Amino acid sequence: MQRGIALPNTMFDRPRELAHLMHVGDASQYSEQLRALIPKCTLLENFSPPEVRLLAHFMDVYRAAPGAGIIREGDGGDFMVMILEGRVEVRKRDRWNEMRVIAEVGPGRTLGEMSMIDGEPRFADCVAAEQVVIAVMQRESLARIIVEQPMLGAKILMELVLMLSQRLRATSARLVKALDAQARRDSGLHED
Repeated sequence: MQRGIALPNTMFDRPRELAHLMHVGDASQYSEQLRALIPKCTLLENFSPPEVRLLAHFMDVYRAAPGAGIIREGDGGDFMVMILEGRVEVRKRDRWNEMRVIAEVGPGRTLGEMSMIDGEPRFADCVAAEQVVIAVMQRESLARIIVEQPMLGAKILMELVLMLSQRLRATSARLVKALDAQARRDSGLHED
């Protein structure tokens, strides 16, 4: 390695949690596919095609066979994924320790953003329901974007904040609804 020359990611730089998936290469070869996701992807909805092309240079692409784990509940997280092709099941253990599918998501959906940002353990398992192609952004890549492309970095951070805020509001609304229903059941009142 020569000083001052940035080398592309090597397999040692890739998340070890994804070592069982097929690494396809950097996402620049998928920039047109990423660009086509702009209307479907909350993270990309305010990005221009040139911004998406630039972002692709900071991501890697992986292929996962049906049943392959992509994210495992409880693992530490320093990356997020964007689904390019296929469907992913989001699974969570219930209070009886049974694994339940809580969502199934497809192209344009992102997973793992919270753990990428805060480094906390993953909330749920994400498993390929069929063959899946994902673009992966690591925390380190986000830091590089912020330094090397500050306008793009600021835009990504703003979109992540907006996306997480919307999810928090939706989750809070569901929680309030569930608590209201529980209170009605506990008080003997029933909805008609």
